[in-house]
Amino acid sequence: MTAQEIINPKNLVYSKTKVLTENRMHYCPGCSHGVVHKLIAEVIDEMGLQEKTVAIAPVGCAVFAYNYIDVDWQEAAHGRAPALASAVKRLLPEHNVFTYQGDGDLAAIGTAETIHACNRGENIAIFFINNAIYGMTGGQMAPTTLEGMKTATCPAGREHELNGYPLKISDLLAQLDGTCYVTRHSVEKLAAVVKAKKAIRRAFENSAAKKGTSVVEFVSTCNTGWGMSPHKSNLWMQENMFAKYPLGDLKNV
Repeated sequence: MTAQEIINPKNLVYSKTKVLTENRMHYCPGCSHGVVHKLIAEVIDEMGLQEKTVAIAPVGCAVFAYNYIDVDWQEAAHGRAPALASAVKRLLPEHNVFTYQGDGDLAAIGTAETIHACNRGENIAIFFINNAIYGMTGGQMAPTTLEGMKTATCPAGREHELNGYPLKISDLLAQLDGTCYVTRHSVEKLAAVVKAKKAIRRAFENSAAKKGTSVVEFVSTCNTGWGMSPHKSNLWMQENMFAKYPLGDLKNV
């Protein structure tokens, strides 16, 4: 095959979306963030939304999404991304607005903002990375940490008598009148990635149709915080996380 044939667009099978920047991702090998970034960027590109998208960055590992997804970004104080997204969407109602948050940002310090934005039915998408641990700050226990799971702040394992139960916040959000779509996915294998991408697209379509708030939770790995290899992290997630956080739609109206 000649060089000209190789670069012929007719022979192109796959190319990186223009919505992803050229910055080299810094995430730990095996981290789920990079895959989710790619899917969000691809959907924005395919829907022609790059020039009409405003994303809200939180605090934590998820904050660095602004380095990799080439849309307009606003940075929120810790946990306040849904409140800021609400303001942006009301000021720019025809724009595509989403938040990208980890479990500490969304389900701990930002619990109130998350619940009230969803209860109001703001026409935004919320993308929620649930890896059951505080990845950036040293592997502390998160609201989503499983019972018996060891972290830096519960080295003997989480005990509900002392630490409370894991918070299934997506299940709570699904009960609110303002949410139109609440779903839970993963990205550890091809079939899961395909489903996750469809969920992202559905969330953006719902926003455009002014149906209310869409929440897409991604049950994810943090192999560094968990002290495992990427392969073992995926297996541990499948064997333990999915039982507490089962995949699939919680609400779709």
